[in-house]
Order: sequence, then C-alpha cells, then structure tokens
Amino acid sequence: MSSELSRRGFLIRGAAIGGSLLLGGGLLSGCRDEQASTAQGVSTQSSTPKYGGRLRMGIIDGSKAGDLDAHKPTTASAIIRGFALYSKLWEWSEHMTPDLALAEEVEVNDDATLWTIRLKKDLEFHNGKTITADDLIFSTRRLSDPELASPYLGYVKWIDRDNLVKLDDRTVQIPIRGGTGLLSLPDAWVNFGGIVPVDYHPVTNPVGAGPFKLKEFVPGQRSVFTRFANFYKSGQPYPDELEIIDFKDEYARISALLSGQIDMANGVAPEQVTALNRNQNIQVITNQTHGFQSIDLNLSVEPFKDDRVRQAFRLMIDRQEVIDRALAGQGRVANDIYSPLDPTFNSAIPQRPYDPEQARSLIKQAGYEGLTVELTVGPGLSAVAGGSPVAQVFAAQAKKAGVNIKINQVDAATFGGPKRADWQLSCNSKLGGSFLHTASTVDSFLSSANKTHFADERFDTLFRQAISTKDLEKRTPLVHEAQQIQHDKGGLIIWSFVNTLDLASQSVGGLKPERSHFPTWRFDKLWLNQSV
Repeated sequence: MSSELSRRGFLIRGAAIGGSLLLGGGLLSGCRDEQASTAQGVSTQSSTPKYGGRLRMGIIDGSKAGDLDAHKPTTASAIIRGFALYSKLWEWSEHMTPDLALAEEVEVNDDATLWTIRLKKDLEFHNGKTITADDLIFSTRRLSDPELASPYLGYVKWIDRDNLVKLDDRTVQIPIRGGTGLLSLPDAWVNFGGIVPVDYHPVTNPVGAGPFKLKEFVPGQRSVFTRFANFYKSGQPYPDELEIIDFKDEYARISALLSGQIDMANGVAPEQVTALNRNQNIQVITNQTHGFQSIDLNLSVEPFKDDRVRQAFRLMIDRQEVIDRALAGQGRVANDIYSPLDPTFNSAIPQRPYDPEQARSLIKQAGYEGLTVELTVGPGLSAVAGGSPVAQVFAAQAKKAGVNIKINQVDAATFGGPKRADWQLSCNSKLGGSFLHTASTVDSFLSSANKTHFADERFDTLFRQAISTKDLEKRTPLVHEAQQIQHDKGGLIIWSFVNTLDLASQSVGGLKPERSHFPTWRFDKLWLNQSV
C-alpha cells in the first residue's frame, strides 16, 4: 500500500501534514525571531510522568444544554470534553499546526482536490471495536451532513460526501467538490472531526477513541472520564480519571483553584492572572498564540463603503494602548493581516502607524466630518462574547480623530446570533491558524461567516489559486499579494495577536507554554504528582 500511495502522488508518513504542506516542512520556519511563550511558577517536579489520580479541570460554562456531540459541539465546554473523548485524524502541534494522529499516511494530489487517508493499524474505540475505513466514512459523512446543522459545517462543506471511496479496510479517498482544492483540510478538521463508530449516537452511544472514556455527564455541572487503556498513544494517558467541572463565573473558578478543588483553569482573563503571578503554589502559563483580536468594519454599509473611511479607522487606533489597557499587556501589536507564523505571511508590509490627524483628514475628505458610528460588542473579550473593554478604549481614541463611537453592548447569545453579520462595526477574535484556513473561515469566498462582507475579485482569484497550490514556493507570492489587498482594502482592523493564559496547581505535570491555545486540553500528556 505504501509504495502504491507513493506512486500516485504526494505522501506524508508520520509527519505533520500542516507542517509539510502549509508550513513548507519547517514548523519553525514561520516563527521568525519572536520570543517563545513563557511560564511563571512552573512546576519543579520531576519531568517523568506519574500514573494515577483524578485530574480536575475547571471551565467557564454552566450551560444546562451542554452536549457530547463529536461533530456538533454547541458550547466551549463541549469542545473541551471532545478533546478527552474523541481522537481525530490530526491533532494540533504546540505550534498550532496539524500533526497526524489517527491517520498514518495522507496523500493529496497536485491541486488538493483529492485526499487519500490511511488509518494507523490496530486502532480501537472505547468499546473495543477496531477502527476501520467504514468508521472514517461514517464520521466524514456525519461531520459534513447539512441536516446535522453543525456550526462548523462551513469548515468542511466542500467535502464531496456522496463520493467517498473505500480503498481497503484502513484507507479512504475524499474528493473535494466545487472545482477548487482544499489544502487547508487538516486545519479545518482537527478540532471537530472526531472519528466515531458507525453506530455512534452522542446521547445513547457517545463512544470515541480519545484518551478517556465517559463515566458520568451532568450538563452544566460536571463530566467524569476514566483512563482508556488502549489509547493509540502507548502508555498514555496518565491519570486514572479526568473530571471537567463547569463554573458560571471566573471568581468561583479561581477560588476553587486556590482552595484545591480543581487542578487547572484554562483561558483565564488577564486581570484575574495579575494577582496570581507571585503565588508559588500556582503555575501561570502564558501562550503567545497567533490568535487575533479585531474590530470588524461592515463594508456593505455606509460609511465603510468608502475606502477613505476604512483607512481612517485603521489609523485612529493606538494598538499598543488597547493591548495595555484592555488586555493588561497580554498581546502583541498586529498589522491588520493574520497568520504571522505561516511562512507565506507577508512580513514586508510596513506596520500601519497611529495617526489620528491623518484619520481626521481622511474622514473630512470623504464628507463624513462629525461622523457617529455604532460599535456592537458582547460582555467580554472572547470570540463569542465580543470585547467590551476594547470598545471603551477605542471609542476614547476615535474622539481624537473627530469620530464619535456609540457602544451597543449586547449579551453573548445576541452577539453571536443571526444578526452578527449586520452590525455596522463590531469586535471579534479568532483562533490562530494557517493563512488558508483562516481566510476560509473569515473573509474569503469560502467563508460562511464573513462579518466584514469583504469581496474583491483579484483577492478571490489569488486565494483560489493558493488553496489549490501545495508547493510553498509557488504559493507564497500568491498569499503575499492577497495579504496586500487585505491590508489595503479589507474590513478587518486586526490590532493584536493575543496571549492565552492558563493556571494550574504545582501538582500538575506535563504542562508547558505553547504557540497553540490548548496546553491544558492535552489530557493525554498531563499527569498528577499526588505528593505535591
């Protein structure tokens, strides 16, 4: 089979498909000179993993509508539970690139319209059943089923689900429809593409192949998992049990960590972390991700149809001040384009300055002197909740350019609801990822969530070529030109690449800073030193 795959085309064996295709074979090639993520108060216990105990993680959710669906997680807590319960074809590396997981070999043809995926040998589900090509086909069809109505369908809707081909018991061909390649398929699949058995049901039969098996699930309260002894990574995981506990507010979660009721807390707000930096009982993990915070201009409505107004808004934001005041310094200045760790990133584009006087002049030239706009935000800083502290700082800065910003604060459900693409101006944030995957979900013609309504014929042509070009040398100039167009004409004011902050007790081992957003979700790699 290996030689046959090699003859047919490009083959990856036990390596990172994202690194080899999107990052040109060198994960560090996109890291440039930026400093690595940092950790304060990191555990000094032995680096040798220890078995046993119950690892307890506190998350913010408390939704009584929580679920265990591998392909339709409806809350942040459901996604986290999925990392314990399900394994995917790919998993995130610490650089936020997709590494092979259940997949042993992956081949993609020259224009990325046909993927051939071969599973590892002797893989098992929690119920002891061997994972086969039939399960892969079932999982692919379920993930891409419009009737399932997954909020993540847009990531994989270009899979030709009706023409999947089983080559043998471990190998499946996945064609891409629409006449365009999908080089970003691994990135699109890795978070929500759990491989499940053909008799899977998220309520009556929530069986996966993740590091832990389900023991108990009480929506809005807690979920308990037990160690899966036949996990595909030999010898892992290490704890006997994993408990994920839901909290409704950050204060209660931090109190539980300090009192020893939980061992870890993920994605903690910067203002909560500041007071804990000197607490020697707590590990503070700072992850310098390339996830971004943005202010999104709706280019389909006035005044943002006028390019001079767009340029003015990009010039009137003091990015470092927003980082310092809204993120407590936990971020790095961005330049209105995303994916800085992708080797195709156009680093030659000069950093846009803060120039309120030039912004004022452009507003006047466009005939909008005395302009008032409405900025819609949710109650917090997360991707769902929307960024109200950011809005307050930006509104004060805009006054220096003669622009009045009215802040329209709504609840998280409204902010992420059907009107999310209608706001005149809104805050947003996104996970870091490759350029192709991010464009697919944010502002290209493939995106079903283009809040800015950005549309540019030349950009679409370049993107279509790039997502069908696996050769890095040929793809790079396409992306460079596409990013220049985004920088000049796009609707995203990307003001910061953000740090994510995780907390853990000193008893947690295996936890270290990453470029990804997920070090505390790596339940297969973490352990407890019960003597600490």
